[in-house]
Amino acid sequence: MKTNAAKNLAAQRRASFSRRHFLRGLGACVALPAFESLLPTKLLAATATEGGLGTTATGVPLRTAFVYFPNGAIPAAWWPTQEGNNFDLSRTLKPLASAQKEIQVVGGLDHMNATAGMDGGGDHARANGTFLTGVRVKKSATDIHAGISIDQAIARQVGHLTRFPSLELTCDNGHNAGNCDSGYSCAYLYNLAWSSPNTPMTPEGNPRQVFERLFGAGAPGERVDNARRRRQEQRSILDFVMQDARSMQQRLGARDSEKLDQYLTGIRELETRIQKAEHFGDVKDPMVPTPAGIPAEYGQHIALMYDIMLLAFQTDSTRVATMLLAHDGSNRSFADIGVPEGHHDLSHHQENPDKIEKITEIDLWYVQQFGKFLEKMSATKDVDGNSLLHNSMIVYGGGNADGNRHTHSNLPILLAGAGGGTVTPGRFVKHGGKPATNLFLSMADRMGVKNLERFGDSTGRLENV
Repeated sequence: MKTNAAKNLAAQRRASFSRRHFLRGLGACVALPAFESLLPTKLLAATATEGGLGTTATGVPLRTAFVYFPNGAIPAAWWPTQEGNNFDLSRTLKPLASAQKEIQVVGGLDHMNATAGMDGGGDHARANGTFLTGVRVKKSATDIHAGISIDQAIARQVGHLTRFPSLELTCDNGHNAGNCDSGYSCAYLYNLAWSSPNTPMTPEGNPRQVFERLFGAGAPGERVDNARRRRQEQRSILDFVMQDARSMQQRLGARDSEKLDQYLTGIRELETRIQKAEHFGDVKDPMVPTPAGIPAEYGQHIALMYDIMLLAFQTDSTRVATMLLAHDGSNRSFADIGVPEGHHDLSHHQENPDKIEKITEIDLWYVQQFGKFLEKMSATKDVDGNSLLHNSMIVYGGGNADGNRHTHSNLPILLAGAGGGTVTPGRFVKHGGKPATNLFLSMADRMGVKNLERFGDSTGRLENV
C-alpha cells in the first residue's frame, strides 16, 4: 500500500509530466513543415471543385506577389519618355530589357493617405503602412491601427488551396515595438502584410528558416522522410496532449477549466493544420541545398529570398507573397557600387547632382536584383507549358515617389507578368492620378476574390491593365 505522501508525490510527478508534454506538444506543432503541393492532376481537380478560384483558362493557379523598395526613386531616371507598347526603357529600368515584354510600367497611381495632412512628419512610416492597405495609419508608437493588406484579403479567399495561405519575406532587420518615425510605431515600417488593422504579419528574414518551413529540414532527398517522421511525432504528441488534457479537465476548478479550454482551442487549431498538411500529402522537395542562413552580402540575401519565393510558387506551396527589400527610410550604404553614404541621407538630395547620381545608382541596383528574379520566373515552366511569370502578377514598387520631397503621387510601380493572359504587359500606361488600391482591386478580381467592392481608398477597378 502506498502512503499518502507517496501518492501525492506520484500525482505531482504525473502533473509535471503532463505539463511538460503539454508544452512540448505546443512547441512541436507551432511551426509545421511544408507538405507536397498538389500535383497537376490533383490541382486541376481541386480548382474545378473550388469554382476555378484564381486560375488561368487552363486551370493553372495564378500567383501574386508584392515587392517593396525604399525611399522612392529619381523620377527622371525611372519613367519612360513615351507611352504605349513601343516605349524605351528608362535608365533605371534598363536591367529589365530581357523581360520588357513581360512588364507593365504603371504610371499615375497615388497613395494620398500616406501624405502628411494633419499628421506632420512620418512619411516613411506612412509610406510603408499604407502601401498594401490604402488606409491612413494611426500616428502612435503603441496604439497601432492600419488596415488589412491586399495580400491578406486575397489569401483569405484562396489561401485554403495551398499549404501556406501566404508568405511574408524581408531582407531587413526590424521590430514591431517602439517609435521608429516621428511618433509612428515601428510596426508600420517593418511590415507590409496586415491580417487585421491591429495585426501585422511579421515577415521572416532568415532564408534557412523560410526554406525549412516550406520544404522541411535535411539534405535534398531526405526532406520527405524527415517531414513524414516529424508529422507522425506531432500527431503522437497531439494525441497524448488531448488525452492528458481530457483527464486533467475532470480535476480542475471552473477558472482553471476555462484556461484549459483556451489552450485546447489552440490545440484544435494545430490539429486542423496537421490535417490540412496530411491532406496535401508529402512535401515536394525542390532538390536544392538548404540556405545556410542570412548572407553577409545584401545582394546575395535578396537573391536567396527571390529564389525561395519562386520555389514556393513553383511547388504551389503558396500563391500569395510579400517581400520587403528594406523599410522606407532605410539608411543602408552601398559601398560595393561606389555609394558609401546612407540611402536615406542621400534621398534628401536637395537637387545636388552628385547625390542624385548616387541615388540613381541605388535605384538601378535594386532593379537589377528584380530583373534577375524575373528572368528566372520567365525561364521556369508552369504545368500548362507557359512560364511561371506568365501565370503571375508581381508588383514592384514603393510608397514614396520622390524621396527628396516625400511625395506619394505618381508612385514608381511596375506590374510584371501576364496574370495567365488577363493582363497586358509590354507597355507603359499612365492612369492620371488613380488610387493604387484600384490596381489592387483589379488584381484581386483576377485572383478569384469575390465580393470585394472596395479596398482602402479605392474608387473602382483600374481599367486598361
